[in-house]
Amino acid sequence: MRALAAGLAILLVSCAPTPAPSTSPSPSGSAAASDSATPTLTATTTPAPSETGLEIPDPGQPFDPEALLEEMRTSTRPDGVPDVLQTEAIATLLADAMWTFDGGAWDATSIGGSCGSNTCTLEVAGSRNDGVGEDLWIFEVDASTGEVNVVSAELRALPEDLVADLDALARAEGDGGALDDLLLTTARWLPPPQEDSFALSYRSGGEEGSCAAELTVDARTGTIVDEDYTNC
Repeated sequence: MRALAAGLAILLVSCAPTPAPSTSPSPSGSAAASDSATPTLTATTTPAPSETGLEIPDPGQPFDPEALLEEMRTSTRPDGVPDVLQTEAIATLLADAMWTFDGGAWDATSIGGSCGSNTCTLEVAGSRNDGVGEDLWIFEVDASTGEVNVVSAELRALPEDLVADLDALARAEGDGGALDDLLLTTARWLPPPQEDSFALSYRSGGEEGSCAAELTVDARTGTIVDEDYTNC
């Protein structure tokens, strides 16, 4: 009987169902899978491209030597233009030296000059119907050789809407609202090789010693490339 009971016990154990293997991954296996599937992110410090740049036209040289020579001959300036400067060669050199910010011609031109013992000074000014100022080129001319050199260029014949856009750009890109209490007094274009740049002058008032700011703005990139504050 004891032998029969032992045999039945062995038979029952061998016939018992075997538990199914677990399909749930172990905690350590799950963490390892997660680490391998998640990419490592690296923060970038590259600044986003500026969206404040202005769409400005390409500059050009629209001046006709014959028209400039005629302006010299018919000048209404008090002293007119000395005869020694009224040559096709000098008029051609003037046309080759002068630029406008968009390649457009002036609507009105004025030329005057004077001569010393060796050199002459020639001023060529122009304005446009849509401009808020005028362009003024000053040249030094060697009377004996006819050589022409640019002395200065103050180019303010700019459309009112462009001046407003330049002002808005400068205020947006300026240093922490430094221009908030200043008024834009003048805006001028810088000819080649700085043809994308404009110089802006700001003042807090007209009295001597008042706050003044001089900024140079690259209009295409929308950046301030130079700035100087005085008494601010």
